[in-house]
Amino acid sequence: MASNGKRVRGRFAPTPSGRLHLGNALTALLAWLQIRSAGGEIVLRLEDLDRQRCKPELAALLPEELKWLGLDWDEGPDVGGPHAPYEQSKRTAQYERILDELLRQGRLYPCYCSRADLMAAASAPHGLDAEGPAYPGTCRTLTAAERAERALRKTPSLRFAMDERATYRFADGIAGETAFSGAGGGDFVVRRADGIVAYQLAVVADDIEMEITDVLRGWDLLDSTPRQLALYEALGSPPPRFAHSPLLLGADGSRLSKRHGAVSLSELRERFGVRSERIVGFLAWLAGLRDRIEELKPADLVASFDLAAVRSPSATLPDAWIDLLTGKDKGLNF
Repeated sequence: MASNGKRVRGRFAPTPSGRLHLGNALTALLAWLQIRSAGGEIVLRLEDLDRQRCKPELAALLPEELKWLGLDWDEGPDVGGPHAPYEQSKRTAQYERILDELLRQGRLYPCYCSRADLMAAASAPHGLDAEGPAYPGTCRTLTAAERAERALRKTPSLRFAMDERATYRFADGIAGETAFSGAGGGDFVVRRADGIVAYQLAVVADDIEMEITDVLRGWDLLDSTPRQLALYEALGSPPPRFAHSPLLLGADGSRLSKRHGAVSLSELRERFGVRSERIVGFLAWLAGLRDRIEELKPADLVASFDLAAVRSPSATLPDAWIDLLTGKDKGLNF
């Protein structure tokens, strides 16, 4: 139970656009440990709004990969629950209600900027790492006549108007005390011109309805937090506690990708025969939860889990890390 008497609830919410890789697995493991160590409930939610990127076969594979790793959940697409459906592509009615509420408040406005217009904003102040330059507010002050004229040429997206005078502060469970200016990222899209609801709105709407109290996700989403805090405030809902897990980097210091070798769980399992316990132990060592590499199940880490021990903002794979996983390199106690 949380200190306010509310039951602790967390989630992991992968996007089924690719196979689960080591970075995703680290975040899922830490999110699971945070909630299970508090005796809480976990939701599995598929963030599959972008149907061009998301594949049904990958949506079916993701739960199996998580189970193979040793993780479980209390609610999700495969087990159901009181907050179904647990696929974002099936939750558009919920998002439309939230959009209607924000429109009534006057917090949204239509944006007619093209991709070229937005690329031209590259000379604008830097915005969020995850989303590029700050939007300069081009369409925020258009008159009704100007909007009508532009609507003849382009279907608009919808943007949320940030309070540029606000400062959003929160105590991140891994990053510590954090603050962002409301002007930092500019006004942001909540519904794209093609009608697809954007990540920022969907994730807040889902976390509110699913009564999520704790969100642990990747470090790359840290600077999305002020936008989501602004949405929680506008919707009159208390935000969850946030924690942002370290990014996995290759030995060259760049973000982990295919060029660093076999980074998906399925490839490590099928091509190299790596056991799930080896991966869990390796991830626990990378995150700072163990001082050496050993074979572990996620349940072995619950009793001693300490969020304060998790490294931030990144963890770097050593050279020949696949040899560590396959047992060819015995130098680190595998």
